[in-house]
Amino acid sequence: MLDIKFIRENKDVIDAGAKKKHIDFDVNELLKIDDERREILMVVEEKRAKQNEVSQEIPQATEEERQNLVAQMTTLKESLQKEEEQLKDIMKKWQTLMLQVPNIPDMSVPEGESDADNQEIRTWGEIPNLDFEPKDHIELMTNLDLADFERGTKIAGFRGYILKNEGALLQIALQQYVMQKMVGKGFSPMIVPSLVNKETLLGTGYLPQGEDDLYKTQDETYLAGTGEVAAMSYHSGEVLEKSELPKKYVVYSPCFRREAGSHSKDTKGLIRVHEFHKLEQIVISEASHEETVRLHEELTLNAEEIMQDLKIPYHVVVNCGGDLGLGQVKKYDIEAWVPSQNKYRETHSSSYFHDFQTRRLNIKYKDGDKKYYAHSLNNTALAFPRILVQIIENYQQADGSIKVPDVLIPFIGKEIISK
Repeated sequence: MLDIKFIRENKDVIDAGAKKKHIDFDVNELLKIDDERREILMVVEEKRAKQNEVSQEIPQATEEERQNLVAQMTTLKESLQKEEEQLKDIMKKWQTLMLQVPNIPDMSVPEGESDADNQEIRTWGEIPNLDFEPKDHIELMTNLDLADFERGTKIAGFRGYILKNEGALLQIALQQYVMQKMVGKGFSPMIVPSLVNKETLLGTGYLPQGEDDLYKTQDETYLAGTGEVAAMSYHSGEVLEKSELPKKYVVYSPCFRREAGSHSKDTKGLIRVHEFHKLEQIVISEASHEETVRLHEELTLNAEEIMQDLKIPYHVVVNCGGDLGLGQVKKYDIEAWVPSQNKYRETHSSSYFHDFQTRRLNIKYKDGDKKYYAHSLNNTALAFPRILVQIIENYQQADGSIKVPDVLIPFIGKEIISK
């Protein structure tokens, strides 16, 4: 959420930002409602002040004066109730529009409508030159009894899966390895709820726009699609000390997404599933653009280092305006090579938001006598089981066996996974 004062003073900037993100938002409608809000609020506050003034006069008044004052109070109360109801209706419209204001993308964000317009900024690793026809992860994992997609679908429905044997051990090994690595970099480990209330999703910007992709329970709670939701809400309503910043967390959580609108995409295998697990990097920092940019690069490099340890070839792209979410100022995606598809597929997203989320969640820090809204950043450390696609396919051997990445051998206890 942006400050209404900033919106009023930078109407053209908001309008340009919405156009760059290809988000349909009418800033003039918001400003019109804000004018009405301010006008009726002033009337209500004046009448409340008058009401208080008359209430204080009544005890000292004569009987005749008291009757007149009580009559005034009755009339004032009736008109105030009508105006308070009017203010309540206007506030609902105002709050709804305020939640739709897109954050302004950084100047370095390229133009574009979709992920097809994202721009590659660097690559790492050599794409494997296999001297045989590569199999996809579904065939490899099925042949080695590492996953059961048929029974997964029988149990969980569309996009269901079960990891088995070394397939399960690989995911657990990756979780242990990444957690150890991030804790070693000074990140505090957290395990957070996936079942969250509406306020956490509003605060992080996943509502109202992203509701179609969320699972909702009969208790009006939701299943979050990322640990960012609960982790960012951890400090909601708090005032931190500047000396505590930046706060760095590596957050584990199960995640759930309906994958609304993607029914024809990746319907088989592990790339796009309804239930998965994630380790997420979360940072709350001071309100400095330069510091936020530095931390954004740091988080991205952390994720790249994990991919380099796993020796998976990848490239990094900067996302275009049309591929940014409502609150994101800038985002990088890391996409890793998938031999069977002969292309890169996304494994990580790294974003910063300035104070978009912290305003919604009311997270501030104190610097001397002044208080400021903090900045927030997040980046996938690693998501499971999607990364198994790249590991299984890039490490496949001609006989259908799978080499285990060196960093995972201590966790798995073997170098080759075979029948």
